[in-house]
Amino acid sequence: MNNRTTSLLLRALVEVSEGHSSKVVRGNANRIHIRPLTTSGALASWCATQPLSSPLPRTQPSCSFMNLAASITSRRMEYSESRILRYSPEQMYSIVSRVDQYQNFVPWCKQSRVAKGRNGDVLAQLEIGFPPIMERYTSEVTVVPNHQVRAVCTDGSLFSHLETIWRFSPADKDQPDSCNIEFHVSFEFRSVLHSGLARLFFDEVVKQMVNAFESRASKLYGSPHTPLPLWS
Repeated sequence: MNNRTTSLLLRALVEVSEGHSSKVVRGNANRIHIRPLTTSGALASWCATQPLSSPLPRTQPSCSFMNLAASITSRRMEYSESRILRYSPEQMYSIVSRVDQYQNFVPWCKQSRVAKGRNGDVLAQLEIGFPPIMERYTSEVTVVPNHQVRAVCTDGSLFSHLETIWRFSPADKDQPDSCNIEFHVSFEFRSVLHSGLARLFFDEVVKQMVNAFESRASKLYGSPHTPLPLWS
């Protein structure tokens, strides 16, 4: 990327940052922090605003954008969220671990296939697409049944780093059909241009992820107040 292109991108992101920095929405519950990591170790805190529909207490993050232009050289971004849902850990684990079904409900996932690796590990081949990006990549998926699903990108021209972790645990011993889910994703684009563009829609992408899996649970198992069907 030449100096002129970099300068134009920086100027555009400064304008976006100034346009958003005055909008701060305060929530009255726990906050979700998104932390782009700069090479100098400086952290710029972002938060994703998201209405939550579960009757149990869950996070209600608020959103602020700060110092976007200063972090243009930062490529790695992180996002974490936790929720309490009225589904069992086993039910949520079943949804997350079936990577081959992602194409049916995960936003921007166009194709998902699962294959076995040489050592018996699970390799997931995913295709994602949202303008201006369309890319395929492979992740190695490891699981702790009913407790954790971890996926790490092993190849692909889009990411130099991509890791997602889901954890599931009982939420309340008095409510066996409920669980606490923890979702964490960190990624780094190979391209500086993609990194700059990602910051413009990163908030919208990540805040829909857990929503998609919760909606999938409602479709497969019914709403929390209806009898739960067997997995088909």
